[in-house]
Amino acid sequence: MKDKKKYGLFVKTLVLYVSLILAIVLTSVGLFYYVFSIPEPNGLSLADWPQRFTDNFSWWTTYEDGEIKVSETGLKRLDEYGLWVQFVDEDGNEIYSHNKPASYPEKYSVSELFSLTRSGYQNGYSVFMSSTGEDGSGFSYLIGFPYNIGYYPVWYNGQRVMRLSPVARIPVIAALVLLAGGLFAYSIWLSGKLTKVSRGISELSDRKYKKVKERGSFGSVFETLNKVDDDLRNADKLKEETETARKDWITNITHDLKTPLSPVKGYAELLADGTYKTDEEVSEYGRIILKNTDHAERLINDLKFTYQLDSGTLPLSLQKVSITRLVKEWVIDIINDPGFSSRDISFEGDEDIMITADPALMRRAVSNIVINALTHNPEDTKVKVTVTRKDMVLISVKDNGVGIDESELKNLFNRYYRGTGTDQKPEGSGLGLAIARQIVNLHGGDIKAESKPGEGTDFVISLPVEDQEN
Repeated sequence: MKDKKKYGLFVKTLVLYVSLILAIVLTSVGLFYYVFSIPEPNGLSLADWPQRFTDNFSWWTTYEDGEIKVSETGLKRLDEYGLWVQFVDEDGNEIYSHNKPASYPEKYSVSELFSLTRSGYQNGYSVFMSSTGEDGSGFSYLIGFPYNIGYYPVWYNGQRVMRLSPVARIPVIAALVLLAGGLFAYSIWLSGKLTKVSRGISELSDRKYKKVKERGSFGSVFETLNKVDDDLRNADKLKEETETARKDWITNITHDLKTPLSPVKGYAELLADGTYKTDEEVSEYGRIILKNTDHAERLINDLKFTYQLDSGTLPLSLQKVSITRLVKEWVIDIINDPGFSSRDISFEGDEDIMITADPALMRRAVSNIVINALTHNPEDTKVKVTVTRKDMVLISVKDNGVGIDESELKNLFNRYYRGTGTDQKPEGSGLGLAIARQIVNLHGGDIKAESKPGEGTDFVISLPVEDQEN
């Protein structure tokens, strides 16, 4: 199959080469006739036709009894071609004319005759001169042609040219042969390169491409093909990793949903069977069922929330608010949570930094990051939340906990990724950081994380700042 493609490309190149040669030849012939031909009643003739006609016109003339006579054929030719003729004697006096325009005189000096035949196109005619009789003897005559005919003589050493002519043919023919051979070799080379490019493109689609050295005239083309191959391989790898992470995430979220449902089902069966002794046990069973039901509900709400953000169906209630005040309130709420009341959380912030945001959504984003720092670190970890203003509003959540290694850090905000940096199994969906990033992006901001294992992690949210004059 590849040989057929290569052969077909070679044939196309050869056809292109032959077509180019034919086009050059036809163009050259056309240009030659365009420049060196003139129209006449029988079609096109070369531009030297007027001189040849003038020289041969003597065939249709006779001189008898001191009078010039032009045959009917000669007069017919003059009339047919729109020409005029004028015969003059040795003194330049007119002795006969036919169709001669009134603008031409009846007597000429020698210099006037010479000037008239060398001056080119004048009064609508180009004039050529010849004579009757053998060896230029007899009467001279002028013929006017209604064409603008240019004439530029070139003088050369005829003897040397004749001697050089046979020798010159050899290098000229050799040059033409070399040119044709060079063009043919170039067409073969070009055919091979194009075949390699075509094969490379085909191999790219089949993921079988092998890198080619980036050199020569086609170096930039092969460089592009190599880059496309790298991009495709990276895209395939990313796709495979994303698909694997997505499957793992679905497995994990499915397991997480089953976890709270199992005790709900178990304690509900105990209540339904009446296998309890006291009202305190009934209350305890009920509290366990409610706790696990709330857990399952939070998981489902997180799933719903993240896909609402993706689809753009979540309503956004933007307000001009003091982000410093709000973040401080959210941190206090977390401190007052019984689950985190013993943790070391601090807050620092500049006064009255205004932004335009949806307070409920931003609360969820910031709270998710703070709770993530508390949940995935030991209880003695210090968490510091700061709000500052530079070119952007910066909300930092920094801890001195266990940190995150580089491989996990790059996937931290991926919805399909669940880290392995902690032994704790939090009762959450694993969507907290992904949701935080989506909310921040929705507000025209960005979120980044810097971390080193054993040194802690710093999450920084950057948001557009509100113009204080508005």
